[in-house]
Amino acid sequence: MQSFDVIIVGGGMVGLALACGLQGSGLRVAVLEQQSPQHSLQHAPLSERPALRVSAINAASERLLQRLGAWDEIINRRASAYNAMEVWERDSFGKIAFRGDEYGFNHLGHIIENDVIQQALWNRAQTLADVTLLAPAVLKQVAWGENEAFVTLEDGRMLSARLLVGADGAHSWLRQHADIPLTFWDYRHSALVATIATEQPHLATARQVFHGDGILAFLPFNDAHLSSIVWSVAPEEAERLKQLEPQAFNRELAMAFDMRLGHCQLQSERLTFPLTGRYARSFASHRLALMGDAAHTVHPLAGQGVNLGFMDAAELISELKRLHRQGKDIGQHLYLRRYERRRKQGAAMMLASMQGFRELFAGNNPAKKLLRDVGLRLADSLPGVKPKLIRQAMGLNDLPEWLAEPGH
Repeated sequence: MQSFDVIIVGGGMVGLALACGLQGSGLRVAVLEQQSPQHSLQHAPLSERPALRVSAINAASERLLQRLGAWDEIINRRASAYNAMEVWERDSFGKIAFRGDEYGFNHLGHIIENDVIQQALWNRAQTLADVTLLAPAVLKQVAWGENEAFVTLEDGRMLSARLLVGADGAHSWLRQHADIPLTFWDYRHSALVATIATEQPHLATARQVFHGDGILAFLPFNDAHLSSIVWSVAPEEAERLKQLEPQAFNRELAMAFDMRLGHCQLQSERLTFPLTGRYARSFASHRLALMGDAAHTVHPLAGQGVNLGFMDAAELISELKRLHRQGKDIGQHLYLRRYERRRKQGAAMMLASMQGFRELFAGNNPAKKLLRDVGLRLADSLPGVKPKLIRQAMGLNDLPEWLAEPGH
């Protein structure tokens, strides 16, 4: 039996961030990942077109990735900075726009392919003495002992750890086997994602338009005419849009976007996936902590899902280091409560604001529409509101202390 201090189940972006962050703490860490990872892609050429699944990485997550030593590789591979945001409602006077440079920021965030982030973190983790990467590794059984948790893998290997961390996604095996209940609600929306070429340059601006029955976001890539779109609509509408002839789809897309960037041209396949909000009743229990999508999933309204997960990782890194320094048992629920309290608050705020946003912008009720438009106009023009919104968008209001300090 192999013994570790921390076993992280899930070698996605959030699980790997935690592993990299615990290097040097004196804790022995293992990461179990179901998929056998691609061989290190550091020298492999990137595909010409970006992958379809991307994240809007905010300044807080960028700061974490820098501290973890993965940021340079991400930037060297492919990351697209954006420095302005525009949000408006179709067929109305309501809009808000802001630029980072007006407030002293040279960028608000980056649009990055999920694969690029995961690969950079995997490559980083491979170089760390305290981290053992096990892949492919599929969980078969888990037993919760008084002082340790015991894990049996499908291939018969047995491992033990003082703490298991569930970073194994929205359908977390570990969460289910710990009998942690889940609150979830169907947003009654599906997201359609694709890569689009636009007639006019996007000027490194992230744009989002609300219409009564959906939300459409254009996220800018480095190529001035290339964007990733996330189009959130009713499931049957998403299916219809997916099946449309490319010509017809291009027309509908440009119209839905108020021709803001001129004509649009599909550059990839179209993927759709259902949107569900999830919130685990507990983010921690005896010898277990949950993070990322295993703990919560939010509407991709602002591309914030992975940023929330990265802040879980940042908080758990600092908590586990502190507990270990103080000689405390890192797997005791009593000691994990502080992490749970802080991150439940962060996730609840995000879920509530996303839900509130979605409710506010749903439907064409004239009174609601007026409220939205007046609200957007006020936010755009009242002094002092935009700096707060910018800090919120950059994730700077939700930073654990160690990330808030000027970094090295």
